[in-house]
Amino acid sequence: MAIIARLRALEERHAALDRQIKSEDGRPQPDGGVLSQMKRDKLRLKEEMEKLKEPAR
Repeated sequence: MAIIARLRALEERHAALDRQIKSEDGRPQPDGGVLSQMKRDKLRLKEEMEKLKEPAR
C-alpha cells in the first residue's frame, strides 16, 4: 500500500511539472535554466516511478 501511495504522489508531481514546463515554455522569453531544471526533475521522477513499477526480483 505504501508503494501505491508513493507512486501516486510521484505521478501527481510529474504531472504538475509537466504543466509548469508547458507554461514556462509558452512564455515569450522562457527561462532556459528553469526549464532545464524542471525537465531534469521530471525525468528523475519518471525514473523513480519506473523503479517502483518493476516487479520485485
